[in-house]
Amino acid sequence: MRLLKLWLPVAAWAGIIFFFSSVPDLKTGLKYDLFLRKIAHVTEYFILAFFLYRALSGSFKMDPRRLFISAAVFTLLYAASDEIHQFFVEGRNCSLGDFLIDSLGVVCLYATIKLKQRRQRC
Repeated sequence: MRLLKLWLPVAAWAGIIFFFSSVPDLKTGLKYDLFLRKIAHVTEYFILAFFLYRALSGSFKMDPRRLFISAAVFTLLYAASDEIHQFFVEGRNCSLGDFLIDSLGVVCLYATIKLKQRRQRC
């Protein structure tokens, strides 16, 4: 049951990302549409990296550095596979720029972890 609680959010969130990547056109029609979509990329991969970090930390005994690297690698592999998936979706494309923006979500998780560690030391 514990593993289910740890890994179900990872699988569910990956499924949500996959679902939205299958939608041909996600434009909102708002003035800042492009900016909003790029912020969504950062946010969705921050959440995936967080869920992976949490699941890995609850499933394996790893030092914090290796734990983060593992979560980051899995997240970036999923981001790369998502871009490849979009290549095959009509109306979407495979974009190195979007992959790099997805990577910012991982960087934001790293900054969040470091900030939390610093606050715990004080």
